[in-house]
Amino acid sequence: MNRDWIATAKTLSQALPYMQRYAGATVVIKLGGHAMGSDEAMRSFARDVVLMRQVGLNPVVVHGGGPMINNMLAKLDIQSEFVNGKRVTDQATMDVVEMVLSGQVNNRLVQAISEEGGKAVGLSGKDANLIICDQTDPSLGFVGTPADVDPTILRDLHAAHAIPVIAPLGLGRNGETFNINGDTVAGAIAGALNADRLLLLTDVEGVKDKSGKVLTEIAPTKIPELIADGTIAGGMIPKTETALAAMKDGVRAVVILDGRAPNACLLELFTDHGAGSLIREPRS
Repeated sequence: MNRDWIATAKTLSQALPYMQRYAGATVVIKLGGHAMGSDEAMRSFARDVVLMRQVGLNPVVVHGGGPMINNMLAKLDIQSEFVNGKRVTDQATMDVVEMVLSGQVNNRLVQAISEEGGKAVGLSGKDANLIICDQTDPSLGFVGTPADVDPTILRDLHAAHAIPVIAPLGLGRNGETFNINGDTVAGAIAGALNADRLLLLTDVEGVKDKSGKVLTEIAPTKIPELIADGTIAGGMIPKTETALAAMKDGVRAVVILDGRAPNACLLELFTDHGAGSLIREPRS
């Protein structure tokens, strides 16, 4: 008998306890970076999400789209203003952001999941009052911070065996459209759903110590200490802060993992060794 077939069968058998463990669990996945950078990476991710749904998990996908937004702004010759290194989202920029996120990126991801046999439904935080925002900083324009999250529509979609795919936009209290950081949206939604896992896919292997070794498991109480001593720095700071906020809202654990690795989500959920950095309360 072909050894590859035997290895595949063994892998599936070893995954069974994890499939049973996560049956009925909600897993929120933030997709960005390399995993959105090619058609093959998108297909691989879509296949993994469809498998999760097939074995009884309730996945929710939140996506970013920064590079696509930048490309479209350049094509339209819309110049950006920056305050302290952060882009000001004026009305013209906001129109492009919504067009790219809710149109181009969301549709592409929904199509990829559908082509793999899943039933995906695209929406943004504006739909069914999913996310109500406050303005983050008036100097940054239409940039929002989630204030109220109503996950009713997501639960309805899960009951219909559908996979929600969410663009990181929200409604202001006066009906404005706000752009929101994708990690922040994923964390807020995971908290509102009391998700079992929040997976933050990025372009690095996880949180690393000062020698460059990935920290495979981190207690939440250690994160402020790691930020203070410079172990956690740069773009990893907001990701770990998102993790802490999500866990405070009821998420059982958060994983920061490399979205460039094939089948990263499946490795994390359905194998002994997992992938990336797992943030959770220590087991007693």
